[in-house]
Amino acid sequence: MDFTERTEPFALFNEWLSEAEASEPNDPNAVALASVDPSGMPNVRMVLLKGHDERGFVFYTNFESTKGHELLASMKAAMGFHWKSLRRQIRIRGPLERVSDEEADAYYNSRHPQSRLGAWASDQSRPLTSRQELVDKLRAAEEKYGNENIPRPPHWSGLRIIPETIEFWKDGEFRLHDRIVFSRDSSSETGWSTQRLNP
Repeated sequence: MDFTERTEPFALFNEWLSEAEASEPNDPNAVALASVDPSGMPNVRMVLLKGHDERGFVFYTNFESTKGHELLASMKAAMGFHWKSLRRQIRIRGPLERVSDEEADAYYNSRHPQSRLGAWASDQSRPLTSRQELVDKLRAAEEKYGNENIPRPPHWSGLRIIPETIEFWKDGEFRLHDRIVFSRDSSSETGWSTQRLNP
């Protein structure tokens, strides 16, 4: 079946991500995440997708960072995947929700101890006088918490984009690309409507 003949987006997303995991040299789950600051100026950065299912697409962050402040203020975001080896893109837009404490704890506790300590040591996005300052704060966190049973900081958790639209883009010869967008549609049997777009 051609990907533009699909009636719902999640199985197709899973297939494309699995193929990217086999072909990308590193971080196939890397995704550009866009937010908007209080003035309306857009902001974008790369993050790692850490979970996905029919509820949405999950990433984790320090809520006291620039990213965290912007996302929590609007509770809306957009994501853009680009897999150069496959010549494919996926764009996702929608409102946000916080993940549960249980979800956040489970992912946090799966991380390397140094990464968990880093969540305590880094005042993400705020000025840093030197690299040594960060190293010293990491050592202080290690002295305080050790390397086991490191608690999750209250300001560190996850957000889930609940997709309203998901667009799949596939490279075509002579720039005649294939594009299809899935949009939420409560009147459809699948809950989604589809539309082919001009490249």
